[in-house]
Amino acid sequence: MNFQSSASPVIISDSNDVKAEMSYVQGMEHLIEVVQALSLARTLEQIMEIVRKSTRELTGADGASFVLRDGDQCYYADEDAIAPLWKGQRFPMSICIVGHTMRNRQPVVISDIYGDERIPFAAYQPTFVKSLAMVPIRACNPIGAIGTYWATLHQPTEEKVKLLQALADTTAVAMENVQIYNELEQRVYNRTAALEKEIEGHQKVEAEVRRLSLTDELTGVYNRRGFFLFADQQLKLAHQLQKPCCLLFIDIDGLKQINDTFGHEVGDRVIVDAADLLSQTYRDSDIVARWGGDEFVVFIPKCSDHTNAITVRLQTNIDLFNQNRDRSYHLSMSIGVQDCVINEDVSLEKLILQADELMYQQKRAKRSYRNNNSSF
Repeated sequence: MNFQSSASPVIISDSNDVKAEMSYVQGMEHLIEVVQALSLARTLEQIMEIVRKSTRELTGADGASFVLRDGDQCYYADEDAIAPLWKGQRFPMSICIVGHTMRNRQPVVISDIYGDERIPFAAYQPTFVKSLAMVPIRACNPIGAIGTYWATLHQPTEEKVKLLQALADTTAVAMENVQIYNELEQRVYNRTAALEKEIEGHQKVEAEVRRLSLTDELTGVYNRRGFFLFADQQLKLAHQLQKPCCLLFIDIDGLKQINDTFGHEVGDRVIVDAADLLSQTYRDSDIVARWGGDEFVVFIPKCSDHTNAITVRLQTNIDLFNQNRDRSYHLSMSIGVQDCVINEDVSLEKLILQADELMYQQKRAKRSYRNNNSSF
């Protein structure tokens, strides 16, 4: 029951902090890093690990929980807290504050849990929790919620709640991507199993099945699966031999405009041309892959050339392509190149994120140049 008392408890509020604005900016920067990490997650377990850690960092909370909807119950799937909460337990949605959050599809902030009748006190009394904030994972038909908890009476700012909701929205997208990725993996597995059963023992068929599972159907270069398999092997070898290597992240400029103007059939032709151009530019030992949509990655082991020479060689071939080909479109690419420092044990995922950011820096610079030099 809500009530006022003559000796009201002291509630710590983020809004009283003179560094609140700086904290919000830092939170946004951290959120961008989390979004990038979630985009590479391939399992629900990876998503939960990223979310439970980043939730506390974004909000300064003493605890965080990752809750999934399981029918008419709330399942506390994971947590990161100063003391145990409810990991592994299930509660009916009708009596759980998480259930209230999901049913109403909006955040809930409670600065004093013992002053709110929606709180099931028996579940909270053994814990350190004094204040909490909950946000739903996906606004339309929520599939879960993210909870944050404080050991002292606390009132998070509206900006902090917005950051938390943005994290939840990104989490929903990541979970949907994992589902799609797993479905595609299963399709590849089923297709492979069917072909192997149909012509068991035929070595050429087995090789073709493996190729199909590792290559992009449209372009013939490696897909993500094939890239991770071979590039990760080469990266580990480079670390062992202390040999330089580098990674390129490439995006086709203006593909949406080409699709809108000429149709998706021409857009697919652009993607194939880009893949062919990358394969012609780099060596057979370099690993070229279509990352997805209009994006490509190239891993270059034994990268003895200077980074500038690598991009110049590609740009030269792009220019030649545009001069010599009778196409209705102009091929342009934005390129990010990340060197792998010898003796630094860096993961393939981190190299991809770094090269991706460098690519977007170049793309933004192109847009800025066009805007500043536009005659309109």
